[in-house]
Amino acid sequence: MTALNEYQRIEASGLWRASPDAQRCDVIVSIGDATLTITDMRDRALAHWSLPAIERANPGQLPAIYHPDGDPGETLELPESEADVIAAIEKLRAAIARHRPHPGRLRLVMFAASVAMVAGLALFWLPGATRQHAVSVVPDVKRAEIGQALLGHVQKVTGPPCRDSGGLRALAQLANRLPAPDGSGKLVVVRNGVQGAIHLPGGTIVINRALVEDFEEPDVVAGYIVAEHLRSQIQDPLEELLSYSGLWSSFRLLTTGALKDEVLQAYAKHLLTRPKRALGDDNLLKAFKTWSVRSTPYAYAKDISGETTLGLIEADPFVAGAPEAVLSDANWLRLQGICGG
Repeated sequence: MTALNEYQRIEASGLWRASPDAQRCDVIVSIGDATLTITDMRDRALAHWSLPAIERANPGQLPAIYHPDGDPGETLELPESEADVIAAIEKLRAAIARHRPHPGRLRLVMFAASVAMVAGLALFWLPGATRQHAVSVVPDVKRAEIGQALLGHVQKVTGPPCRDSGGLRALAQLANRLPAPDGSGKLVVVRNGVQGAIHLPGGTIVINRALVEDFEEPDVVAGYIVAEHLRSQIQDPLEELLSYSGLWSSFRLLTTGALKDEVLQAYAKHLLTRPKRALGDDNLLKAFKTWSVRSTPYAYAKDISGETTLGLIEADPFVAGAPEAVLSDANWLRLQGICGG
């Protein structure tokens, strides 16, 4: 009891009874380092109580009555005049209680930890796990449906797709030349509202008319298409949509096979305004090589000076020889007129 050295060997007078049937007798009580000793008036020891085993029968009342833990029949009564000794015993009991195990508190801590773990799983693990499951089980047909519905909301901002018949045939040729990674999807050209190009679930890529009207060669629009194909490979477009719209959209897609119209409308606005995912030069160059497209025209379209895209220019995989033409000259002219001039 080093924390309570001020109370070592203090004494007081009191009344002690060995059992409920015994006579109470005057005693001297002394507090030692680890025990409370009870002696008679002739200094003969009558009892030794372990300090950690002392209980109070009447907390807050006077005279204070104590007994050994588990034996309430043996009692020690200390009068109000022995307030200092009573305070000492109470301080000792409080100090001992603080160092005892607290099963109830431990259970509470364990329960709180369990609740926190479940809440953590619900907050951090469940949304991602549900989203990943939804992405893995949704069939290509459903992805295409979602992409088509999303395109409808995109067109509320961009206007309807350009539909010149000759231009549409040329666009189909371009789609065949640069197929989506899963072999599906289509290309759509719109008049405005799109920053370069964007990709949708199901493989559809929406292209701003400026990419076909403002450049002299089809390699530029081809470069933008390759970049969007690469972005769709880095992160699944459906996963991006579900990540934006939240856990309940993933649940709804899994249980009903559909997404709410307002979810698609909100995501369409987000899709048209969000910053583009950055693509490293190494990844882009591999993609250009895979789709057999020169990277230099795309690099100059992104930065006319070429300063920020020098890596794509110097490491163009086809700098020594041109790959298969992206489009014939005739089809390129048709594509440039897809929006009717």
